[in-house]
Amino acid sequence: MPEFRQNLATKEWIILSAERAKRPEEFARSRPPAMELPATDPNCPFCPGQEGNTPDAILTLPPGADPGNWDVRVVPNKFPALVPAPHGECHVCTNQVGPYLRREGIGYHEVVIDSPLHNHDLPLLTHNQMEYVMQAYCDRYNALIALPTTELVVIFRNHGAKAGTSLIHPHSQIVASSVVPFPVRNRIYEGQRYYDTYAHCVYCDMLEYELREGTRVVMNNDHFAVVAPYASSVPYEVIVMPKRHHATFGAVSADEIHDLAYVLQNVLARLWRLLDDPDYNYVIDTAPEHMEEVPFYHWQIRIIPKLTTQAGFEIGSGIGINVLPPEQAAEQLRAMDGSRITLDEANGR
Repeated sequence: MPEFRQNLATKEWIILSAERAKRPEEFARSRPPAMELPATDPNCPFCPGQEGNTPDAILTLPPGADPGNWDVRVVPNKFPALVPAPHGECHVCTNQVGPYLRREGIGYHEVVIDSPLHNHDLPLLTHNQMEYVMQAYCDRYNALIALPTTELVVIFRNHGAKAGTSLIHPHSQIVASSVVPFPVRNRIYEGQRYYDTYAHCVYCDMLEYELREGTRVVMNNDHFAVVAPYASSVPYEVIVMPKRHHATFGAVSADEIHDLAYVLQNVLARLWRLLDDPDYNYVIDTAPEHMEEVPFYHWQIRIIPKLTTQAGFEIGSGIGINVLPPEQAAEQLRAMDGSRITLDEANGR
């Protein structure tokens, strides 16, 4: 029998149709043959030696690295979704146009160039390089959230054509928005309702239960757990959850950065091996800037593989249909090797 499952944190429903479950190779079978990429592409603006083809770097890691000898570089996006306020204004005005509301598209849009190597995506990086990526996220988050026009900072990564990426070179993006959109507000609202009822953080309660129950846990270490959500919206969706409660990503500690780099790379390697380097999006869910200390929200990273296409029922109802039980997804991912992907392995995909 299919079943409805509800996300405890958001109250959203999904339909789990377990009888339609597919094997991992069925999700990956339509992928084209792997393309062996060069370490450096002279036509890629993100490769070392091409720094003049991007705006000047906002941040380079390691600190003080010589030009062309960096591990991570953060630059303004040449084609930004949002732009800084002209003349340094500190406020964003809302105007009414007939019955409608409009605001200027004020904000910041940055690109994190995750690796100097054109053919080294996150599962191929060394642990130190992966730590630099996480450190860049944290440094830029804290710099952008402190700006007077910023209400929310969204850090995300698009991997593969189905996920919306336009450049092959490994990169992430950061958008600082002057608006907090409804889906974020709804997660906060539902978290506050749960806290008002039970005096607990809903995310902490879910994490405690998942670690105790165990069937949907993929892996965990001192600071983080990777869980296939009970109400997974798509096959192989996973969440990286910090064990220490905090509402915003900017409060992550140095020890947590170290563990986060390991956990995120490990789970991406498992997905890579199980699903033949799937397209995916990941996003860091975090509270807005004025809610740093609230007890009812808990930052986390959602990883959404792009293996299925949303169809009419899902669009019309807002209810996702997932054909793979999260318990089965977690079991398959636990069985995968989470060690760093080698270049030979990547080229032989």
